[in-house]
Amino acid sequence: MIRWLDELGFTEAWIGEHHTAPWEPHPAPDLLVAQALMQTKNIRLGPGGFLLPYHHPAELANRVAMLDHISGGRLNFGVAASGLPSDWAMFNVDGMSGVNRDMTREALDIILKLWSSPEPFDYKGKFWHVTKPDTMFGFLKPHIKPLQSPHPPIGVAGLSKGSDTLKLAGEQGFLPMSLNLNPAYVGSHWEVGRDRRRQDRPHARPRRVAHGARGVRGRHRRGGDEARRPAPTWAA
Repeated sequence: MIRWLDELGFTEAWIGEHHTAPWEPHPAPDLLVAQALMQTKNIRLGPGGFLLPYHHPAELANRVAMLDHISGGRLNFGVAASGLPSDWAMFNVDGMSGVNRDMTREALDIILKLWSSPEPFDYKGKFWHVTKPDTMFGFLKPHIKPLQSPHPPIGVAGLSKGSDTLKLAGEQGFLPMSLNLNPAYVGSHWEVGRDRRRQDRPHARPRRVAHGARGVRGRHRRGGDEARRPAPTWAA
């Protein structure tokens, strides 16, 4: 399907992550992204998104950075807090009280710090303790950074009405990704991201919202001309 999307001129596609959803068996979306990169030429691809509570941020930072190099700069980096109770149960994460959202914020903060900080650091968070060590033995050191500077475009997926993770997107200027259940949900997602962005960045211009956390968006070519086409609401 993604190969066809590339041939039709779509500009991006996102692949979700779930561990207990039989209709979406994608426990490692980066594996599917890597396969799709080999069969496409132009379309941007990304996990939509990595469920950050289930990944060690240092390990994921290195994986995403390497995948960005493999992609030749076509990678988008989507993140999410996880919304399936069955996934929470598998990983023993208390999603009912919002621990998954707190873990997502902390993990993303660590990942961005690993990519951006030129100096060693010791990050002692609530959920993870990550150290960026200084050079050891004259040659061993953290060295993997994304190809795109300062990092691939970041998308944040949200599910619940008035999603807290989409507030994060608004705060940081990341791409909001809405699971398009109905117009009211999408409207609340746009409003919460826009309002938080206005609070933190009052002069910033609004950005588009991607409909469907595992969806596609792009341009549709007709007779050699390109017309902007709304993002379909079905998943890739």
